[in-house]
Amino acid sequence: MKKLLLLGGSRYLLPVIEAAQKLGYYTITCDYLPNNIAHKYSDEYCNVSIIDKDAVLEVARRLSIDGIMSFACDPGVVTAAYVAEKMGLPHSGSYESVSILQNKGRFRKFLSDNGFNVPMAKSYNNIEMALEDIDLFHWPVIVKPTDAAGSKGVVKVEKPNMLVDSIKHALAFSHCNEFIIEDFLEKVGHSSDTDSFSVDGELKFVSFSAQRFDENCENPYAPSAYSWPATISSKNQIELTKEIQRLLSLLDMKTSIYNIETRECVDGKAYIMECSPRGGGNRLAEMLRYATGVDLITNAVRAAVGEPVIDVEQKKYDGYWAEIVLHSDVAGIFDCLWISDDIKNNLIENDLWIVSGEKVGGFSGANEAIGTLVLKFDTDERLQEVLSQQDKYIKVKVK
Repeated sequence: MKKLLLLGGSRYLLPVIEAAQKLGYYTITCDYLPNNIAHKYSDEYCNVSIIDKDAVLEVARRLSIDGIMSFACDPGVVTAAYVAEKMGLPHSGSYESVSILQNKGRFRKFLSDNGFNVPMAKSYNNIEMALEDIDLFHWPVIVKPTDAAGSKGVVKVEKPNMLVDSIKHALAFSHCNEFIIEDFLEKVGHSSDTDSFSVDGELKFVSFSAQRFDENCENPYAPSAYSWPATISSKNQIELTKEIQRLLSLLDMKTSIYNIETRECVDGKAYIMECSPRGGGNRLAEMLRYATGVDLITNAVRAAVGEPVIDVEQKKYDGYWAEIVLHSDVAGIFDCLWISDDIKNNLIENDLWIVSGEKVGGFSGANEAIGTLVLKFDTDERLQEVLSQQDKYIKVKVK
């Protein structure tokens, strides 16, 4: 029985564990939080911090694992690459290549050095040095930690006199005490955040979504909904596909699932914002399985232990799909979820994670989501109508 070490313990690991166990693999979850939900479903749990690369390597060697993954868990991606390289296990790419992809500062520099479209950006570990570079940027700017995901620590800064407080906020979410400042890119339509897949370095499945945000919640940069197809123009989707492939080739990436963020901007250009060799959070790969029938999760599991992937190919969307990330705009006590009868026929799945009486936060980050809804529509017009007026159709009621 092949052993698969899974870094992290969030509920986004549950379909990964299910897929691995269906394939007959022994699953081991690993992090420093024993009460995380995924540990209840894996075959074994190890209490080790996933950002401690050598501690995870020691566990991996002791357990004689056959593969390692960090799915929907950004802090573990570099560790997974490190362990795979040290043990000669199947891997998405070299430790160096994965480290470039995972550090926002190094990634922006790599893009710039290789002629990709990229905003003016620079990373720092010293506030005073950043203040000396104020004139480098075209305001407003975005400040964020270089090593955090889930929109944690991200702030849009309108004026230089607001910079110091924003940097301190970003650093509070950084493991490596490093932050990045970059020009704010004004997008056209919706940015994209969704998953793709390469086999032996060749991009076999690529997708683009329409990522949406709730301006009324505590963190307006935490994604609150997604829909497929995307609003990015066909021309720029073709351009982005070529550029993603060029990026994977330059870094000599192998077989992997990727969570990729892109956007089309008012300057007419398309930008690769992030490209992480892991499945995305918010059930993105599950949504793509609904929409296209392509099972990226099972194939990511197979690839992690060196098995060949099956039926990863480009397919059209079967209809118009949306995922609502359920959340409360304000902290309080959850009462109930109300869904209008007008969309009951569109509702494919209602996955609510809490019950009445539980505390909810004000959605300061993806970790405060309380569930998801999966919806399918016959027309794009109806999808846009519902998503643009969510309060008319869906309400998270709190006391």
